[in-house]
Amino acid sequence: MVPNCPRALFLLLLFLACPESRASQNCLNKQQLLSAIRQLQQLLKGQETRFAEGVRHMKSRLAALQTSVNRANPDTPPVSCPALSAPPDGRKFGSKYFVDHEVHFTCNPGFRLIGPSSLACLPNGTWTGEQPRCRDIDECVSPQPVCPRGTVCINTGGGFQCVSPECPEGSGNVSYVKTSPFQCERNPCPMDSRPCRHLPKTISFHYLSLPSNLKTPITLFRMATASAPGRPGPNSLRFGIVGGNSRGHFVMQRSDRQTGELILVQTLEGPQTLEVDVDMSEYLDRSFQANHVSKVTIFVSPYDF
Repeated sequence: MVPNCPRALFLLLLFLACPESRASQNCLNKQQLLSAIRQLQQLLKGQETRFAEGVRHMKSRLAALQTSVNRANPDTPPVSCPALSAPPDGRKFGSKYFVDHEVHFTCNPGFRLIGPSSLACLPNGTWTGEQPRCRDIDECVSPQPVCPRGTVCINTGGGFQCVSPECPEGSGNVSYVKTSPFQCERNPCPMDSRPCRHLPKTISFHYLSLPSNLKTPITLFRMATASAPGRPGPNSLRFGIVGGNSRGHFVMQRSDRQTGELILVQTLEGPQTLEVDVDMSEYLDRSFQANHVSKVTIFVSPYDF
């Protein structure tokens, strides 16, 4: 019969208490000692098995509890606000859109910020304001002149240009007079001067500001005729491109009986300045009457806006 646990422990202690130097009838013999050792091994093995079963049971209970908690209170994703982008002609600083995070905005030189410079994400998933935009600064309306005397300020995207339209110099019996800051008219020609009458009767100057990479084709400029009261107008018009430094980017075509359009057909990338001269010739009963030239200067901004 296998002794119980307390007795085995008692025997082990008794063995440890017996000095090796003297024999005693109370000391264990070899068989008793081996038996006590086997009993202790079985005891430890049983304790180990029960402990492992207890750990497995505890793990199972914890897993069931975790499942129950998750079902009762499912995880919700963190609140975030809609993504923001940099305004055209500006920059954005900040790429996190969670609650209490801020995003900051600035504009490129020549533009000013319209709206808040910073936005914060609120707990309800909205920003503290509307996304700002960048607006071109019109330097030409500054209280202080920005162009030298005798020139005209032309506002462009992100900057300005100072221009000075000039009439062609007189030659022989042909001369021009400036009738407005942007138009010249030819003085009356002598009756017998056919070459004079074939020169432009009017020369007008036009300045356009365009962004880079503008989608094409797009109409940039229109020319049309207007008859003086009481005088018959031309019954035929011809339009064309007669000068400039970049004809390949434009075409001139008629939009109706009395109007011609200058159309941009190739994408432009700035900064650059292009010039194109367009002509409108008037005919009455197939007889040449006069022609008019519009000198169009195009300032292409380095920005897309």
